[in-house]
Amino acid sequence: MQVIFLQDVENKAHAGEIKRVADGYARNYLIPQGLAQVATPEILKRAHKIKTAGDQQRARETEVMEELAQLLDNTTITLAARVTPTGRYYGAINDTRIAEGLTETLGRDIDRRLVSTIDPIREPGEYEAVLRLSADIHATINIIAEAEE
Repeated sequence: MQVIFLQDVENKAHAGEIKRVADGYARNYLIPQGLAQVATPEILKRAHKIKTAGDQQRARETEVMEELAQLLDNTTITLAARVTPTGRYYGAINDTRIAEGLTETLGRDIDRRLVSTIDPIREPGEYEAVLRLSADIHATINIIAEAEE
């Protein structure tokens, strides 16, 4: 089925692009979510307007993400958790805890999906985490993991 994308869909298409996708994917996900419409002749006439609106939206989002990246880059947060007698954490410090720590530190809501550590932090120490704000905008933060007293 040929569809025109109304919004950006990560790893698929940008707004205004016309692509052929699987029928089920279009009927069950893209169209109900308002992300795409079937590419009819009347919709194709509006394709240029949709593409322009998508480009403007991407530009606004890029500006916001670049500002956030500058704010976050080289930020240091301190997180504490209970430690076992062997020196490892009960459980781990995961992406959600890191996002919560950033939210508290900056006073600005940070989505946990932006944080991508390689593995959960299981021992006290100093670590780096990369925040993937968009496809080409990244910020690196420092994490000091401590033992809770």
